Amino acid sequence: MRISIAFAAPTSLWRQTLDLPEGSTVGQAIAASRFSQVFPEFTDHLPDVGVYGERCTLSRVLNDQDRVELYRPLVFDPLASRRRRAEHRRDTRKGKLSPP
Repeated sequence: MRISIAFAAPTSLWRQTLDLPEGSTVGQAIAASRFSQVFPEFTDHLPDVGVYGERCTLSRVLNDQDRVELYRPLVFDPLASRRRRAEHRRDTRKGKLSPP
């Protein structure tokens, strides 16, 4: 079966297509891709993984044409960012800040 692996590195997109035997898992696909050799910062621990945007474990069995995705850790908390934007909009409406 043919699967693809994708990782959005900070400066580029790393993709690889692999031919694996039926019944292969996400973990086996990542090992076959040599991801940890290309990105040695993930040698001790892998980032979160998913298939087509749905998080999964390394033991998930893959199907033909699946795309395994490796997710970079967030550099900021999305909830905190949303709160800051809401506060900024609220302050702008009250006249506390001058609009840009």
